[in-house]
Amino acid sequence: FSLQNNSIKTSKYNFFTFLPLNLFEQFQRIANAYFLFLLILQLIPQISSLAWFTTVVPLVLVLAVSGVKDAIDDFNRHKSDKHVNNRPVQVLINGMLKDEKWMNVQVGDIIKLENNNFVTADLLLLSSSEPYSLTYIETAELDGETNLKVKQALTVTAELGEDLQKLTEFNGEVKCEAPNNKLDKFTGTLTLRGEKYALDNEKMLLRGCTIRNTEWCFGLVIYAGPDTKLMQNSGKTTFKRTSIDRLMNVLVLVIFAFLALMCLILAIGNGIWEYDKGYYFQVYLPWAEGVNSASYSGFLMFWSYVIILNTVVPISLYVSVEIIRLGNSFYIDWDRKMYYPLNDTPAQARTTTLNEELGQIKYVFSDKTGTLTQNIMCFNKCSINGKSYGDVYDMSGQRIEINENTEKVDFSYNQLADPKFAFYDHSLVEAVKLSDVPTHRFFRLLSLCHTVMPEEKKEGDLVYQAQSPDEGALVTAARNFGFVFRARTPETITVMEMGEIKIYKLLAILDFNNVRKRMSVIVRSPEGDLTLYCKGADTILYELLHSSCDSLKEETTEHLNEFAGEGLRTLVVAYKNLDEDYFQDWIGRHHEASTALEGREDKLSELYEEIEKDLMLLGATAIEDKLQDGVPQTIETLAKANIKIWVLTGDKQETAMNIGYSCNLLNDDMEDVFVIEGSTSDDVLNELRNARKKMKPDSFLDSDEINIQFKKSSKNPKVIPDEQANGVYGLVITGHSLAYALEGNLELELVRTACMCKVVICCRVTPLQKAQVVELVKKYKKAVTLAIGDGANDVSMIKTAHIGVGISGQEGMQAVLSSDFSFAQFRYLQRLLLVHGRWSYIRMCKFLKYFFYKNFAFTLVHFWYGFFSGFSAQ
Repeated sequence: FSLQNNSIKTSKYNFFTFLPLNLFEQFQRIANAYFLFLLILQLIPQISSLAWFTTVVPLVLVLAVSGVKDAIDDFNRHKSDKHVNNRPVQVLINGMLKDEKWMNVQVGDIIKLENNNFVTADLLLLSSSEPYSLTYIETAELDGETNLKVKQALTVTAELGEDLQKLTEFNGEVKCEAPNNKLDKFTGTLTLRGEKYALDNEKMLLRGCTIRNTEWCFGLVIYAGPDTKLMQNSGKTTFKRTSIDRLMNVLVLVIFAFLALMCLILAIGNGIWEYDKGYYFQVYLPWAEGVNSASYSGFLMFWSYVIILNTVVPISLYVSVEIIRLGNSFYIDWDRKMYYPLNDTPAQARTTTLNEELGQIKYVFSDKTGTLTQNIMCFNKCSINGKSYGDVYDMSGQRIEINENTEKVDFSYNQLADPKFAFYDHSLVEAVKLSDVPTHRFFRLLSLCHTVMPEEKKEGDLVYQAQSPDEGALVTAARNFGFVFRARTPETITVMEMGEIKIYKLLAILDFNNVRKRMSVIVRSPEGDLTLYCKGADTILYELLHSSCDSLKEETTEHLNEFAGEGLRTLVVAYKNLDEDYFQDWIGRHHEASTALEGREDKLSELYEEIEKDLMLLGATAIEDKLQDGVPQTIETLAKANIKIWVLTGDKQETAMNIGYSCNLLNDDMEDVFVIEGSTSDDVLNELRNARKKMKPDSFLDSDEINIQFKKSSKNPKVIPDEQANGVYGLVITGHSLAYALEGNLELELVRTACMCKVVICCRVTPLQKAQVVELVKKYKKAVTLAIGDGANDVSMIKTAHIGVGISGQEGMQAVLSSDFSFAQFRYLQRLLLVHGRWSYIRMCKFLKYFFYKNFAFTLVHFWYGFFSGFSAQ
């Protein structure tokens, strides 16, 4: 362990370093450095032709305005750090709980957290107030998800409870991996009383989470401060500059060269004039003291003219530009067309320095959940035993479009129904009321096969806390159709079926993961029947079905295609009755595998595959993740402006692709959508190269040449030229493959392939990977990038992109606080870029043209006058 303390620092300066550091930053602006040099020249009496304060006053004014602005920004960062570092927490010291500040907590401390507390550091959960030491947490600040997740302590530490004496005497040794930014992985072991126990992510509470629905819990600090996974993912704050800023620096350099040329011409002119004509005027125009030759006079005149002609170098340029940018920012703040009345949120320009850059955007990197979608799921349709439900038909059998006037199903007979749930097909309720066996089994599966937590604050007032909104939607649907999930413990699930309470024994949960793409539970009914219930992606589940389901499979596939065509998220559901003897043997082997320290995941997945065979198909569900208003139209308009959109989401692949289709990112007219899901770097390389071969068969002629160039100079890489694909393509890449693609020269292959596609979707990505993808495009494409998101998981990409936009949505304010611009709806991005961005750019360009014209017109008068005044700078 490093004995890292828990304080964090995001500020740049302190009281003593502010002046030197800030002045150092400001004098990196060429014009400021030049005027400092000019001031030194003016202090030399032989050269000085103007009083020194003519330079000091404007220079001090410019430095003071910028300095005050930087000081205010940094003061706010100090305030935020101080607030976080001084939060109180209860630490166990010598058998007693003492109030301590967050910043004083160290690795190895045991701390107590209570309901609604923020988690102080990365903790190993020791015990909690809930049965079986379960703890419920909300991870909005880490991955943007507002739904609850469940963590469970080891049984051996759960026994400690809240006994302060036992906790003080707790003498275990934790060995774990070095601090890293992987949010979903943790590997370690706890050695206690000579026994070794495996630790994984399910035992960890990460800094940035919030404790919910749990009265108290105790945890052991594993990582603190900068070592925590939240801080490892936060990314650095970079100083953002616009392309016009960089252009201005180049122009100022050109002006310096021009100034030097003018001064040289005038100095040479002075030398010649003094040599040729000057002696005629010595009587009343004697040479200055110490000047004894015409060439020395010319040398001094060069520096005098540097002072006289200084007006060609624009010192007020930067201040004038800032004032114009401030004005452009007010236009954004005042824009009524970017005001969202539902939650009284106007658009906000949080920085005044980047407005004109909005008109230059070429790549937009967007989060999905909460940014493109509302993160509200609705159970829309389903297919049960070959019959499709959810559509409404008139008397003649014609399908009717559902609208506000369509009659909803009346669930008033069910006292526990969710009043917000809307369904329009009455035939499904009839099937439930007639006790149709497949329909009952279908909804029983939905009420049992999930990881949702129920919360019943008062009798009958049920609220579900789901790890994913789709699970919440499915369990709510079962609840309304009469199969109400009421309570769960680690060993039982209580369901009220058609008014009758039934308690099922929960014998095993076969978890969902990216490879399995399915989830199962094994339960024993009150009657003693053993059943496995499974739900998952159609492609996977179809391979596990019993051959007797073939005809039903064809009918269900037709329904699935219809649902997917409407942009709905689909799942297939199936079940299997289990033999008692076989199950007892299987559960014994399952226990051995789940406590193995090595190869645990592989052993468990083998066992899962063994039991999830010969399933009986029940049907399919279809859920709508409602898009925000105007998203498809906005994406279409941005695409017409030749802006490329990349979606970076923590969601699973199917979900991301479904949303891609429903918001016009992906469509059936595309020639191909390539999915990169290799699990080794060689697989990923081959998949990327094969994709590029299909898009542009001749693009391989220069591939090796570019790779050699990359190896020679990875610090200063070659900008990759835009390549056009022979058609329209999309690219989908999973987080696991992305990890390989971001390494070494594979990153070059990724950029080349991805930039040939019209749309790129990266799914299951970590917050840091989002930032790395943005950084990659910045590095290899000479293009301006914009990142837009609404959660704390988007902060690092918002900081990395040239421009960061925060959506003030349901997931807190972290994204907004780190952003350069913010508003309430994705659709306002169109107006921000195509109206404000374009106009700000045009205004700035017109101003700069006039500004330089004015400076030259004013200064060249002195230059011409030199030819008539003996090249004297007096």
